[in-house]
Amino acid sequence: MELPVYTKQQLALRNGQDKPQIWVAYHGLIYDVTDSRLWRNGKHYEHWAGQDLTDELSDAPHTETVFEKFTAIGRLQ
Repeated sequence: MELPVYTKQQLALRNGQDKPQIWVAYHGLIYDVTDSRLWRNGKHYEHWAGQDLTDELSDAPHTETVFEKFTAIGRLQ
């Protein structure tokens, strides 16, 4: 199944503030983290939802395997 493609502007609206969904992108894939208790209100430590976190992962105490817990719901244009 081909994932739908979203723009950075569409991703930015899913920040937990403007719309109820909380999405983040990593390496071109968009993940829905709405149900994660670690992303309440669209914030996870110093990181904000609705954006591409690829370049920020190096600052995190975890690896990219954390994304395996979430379902990719789209691709970032």
